[in-house]
Amino acid sequence: MSEKQNDKLAVLIDADNAQASIIAELLEEISKFGIASIKRAYGDWTTTNLKNWKEHLHKHAIQPMQQFSYTTGKNSTDSSLIIDAMDILHENHLDGFCIVSSDSDFTRLATRIREAGLVVYGFGEEKTPESFTSACDKFIFTENLRKREDVKKTKADEKKLKNIMSKAINAVSTDDGWAILSGVASYISKNIPSFDPRSYGYDKYGKLIESLNYIEVDKRAFQDGSTNVHIYIKIKDT
Repeated sequence: MSEKQNDKLAVLIDADNAQASIIAELLEEISKFGIASIKRAYGDWTTTNLKNWKEHLHKHAIQPMQQFSYTTGKNSTDSSLIIDAMDILHENHLDGFCIVSSDSDFTRLATRIREAGLVVYGFGEEKTPESFTSACDKFIFTENLRKREDVKKTKADEKKLKNIMSKAINAVSTDDGWAILSGVASYISKNIPSFDPRSYGYDKYGKLIESLNYIEVDKRAFQDGSTNVHIYIKIKDT
């Protein structure tokens, strides 16, 4: 984890398509993955649409990148960010990119960066199209960057979560049906980059798992005599 936190990252923000009010929480989240070596926000700063961004740009040392809106109805900010990203990709020795937007137009960019062997973290609202979330190594919904009191669990959500958990446990479990939690979490992350326990009201995988009545939990002590435990889980027999 310490090596991961030293990764050099480029943080590229589509200011037209991101909320200035969550920038502090966003940068805090990014610090879990690495160091924000480059921080840039793209938009037409001559307009009043982005006035809420200005205090955050100064406070967090984010460089505003000017892109005039030459044509009504066309988002030139996207093109500017994509071109800049490709320049950064070829000119800098970075470990990954953070793309902040809810716009599916960045799907191909994320794919291209990953093809170059770098990691891509996406950040956007829950309305972000699946094409973009799936193109990233990890996608974080910005609604989860603040404490959520309004998580609503519908039957459809519960069914979807059960299917996700069941599939993951079956994929990594041994013949006796038990699977180590870290392996389950890794499998889900690789197959569903946007999955996050916070979307279900829990800040950790372990807490989410313990809330599910169809999963059995077994905490097994380390053999070194310490108080640490491995958490194993399995689908309860019905």
